[in-house]
Amino acid sequence: MTDAPASRITHHGGCHCRRVRFEVDAPADLDALDCNCSICRMTGFLHLIVPASRFRLVSGEDALTDYRFNTGTARHLFCRHCGVKSFYVPRSHPDGFSVNVRCLDPDPARAVRVQPFDDGDREAATVALAHLSRD
Repeated sequence: MTDAPASRITHHGGCHCRRVRFEVDAPADLDALDCNCSICRMTGFLHLIVPASRFRLVSGEDALTDYRFNTGTARHLFCRHCGVKSFYVPRSHPDGFSVNVRCLDPDPARAVRVQPFDDGDREAATVALAHLSRD
């Protein structure tokens, strides 16, 4: 799938209480990753990984709190009011963001293809899916 700048649209999203709002530039048809690590599996997070240049926090920076575990590299950002993690800074792409596709505003023209991501073999899975986060 080619993700040239001309093929991108701006998606809007945020947390449940709408205090945290963001924009992300990505194709209309999205490729999402379904990671099987403990936190993603438990929260149902579907990853859309983008470079920082394609993500904009529109409002709610003051509503965010973070959680770190294991290596402490990933910054899991939650709305401190409703508890929803609509995006975070992943360990695999510390210079970008992983947006939860489930937190994007509904758009009936959008298609989402979900691909499994095996955290048990993180290195191989990251290499195999590197094309999804290209700028």
